[in-house]
Amino acid sequence: MASTKLAEEGDDRHNLRFAGVTSEVIPKGNSHVHVIMVNTDFLDHHHEVAIETGPAIRVSEDKHVHFVKGITTLDDGHVHQLEFATLIQKPLV
Repeated sequence: MASTKLAEEGDDRHNLRFAGVTSEVIPKGNSHVHVIMVNTDFLDHHHEVAIETGPAIRVSEDKHVHFVKGITTLDDGHVHQLEFATLIQKPLV
């Protein structure tokens, strides 16, 4: 689960949440990335998120996360910025 950054001003100021699963591994350079395609939750509108993660960031010998930064689609006259990390790979293994 992640949240977008705030958008708009005054009474319309809001953020939205989203959750999803990354794509299969996409080899890139000496690492790999994933694609995330998901919709945000719905206030009186929603946004789509279609974004590529950054490369793997090792957090232990056999686990990693990915940093993600970008923007949503333009809906209801605005976009939301995104900045988050994926959940740890194989948390119970």
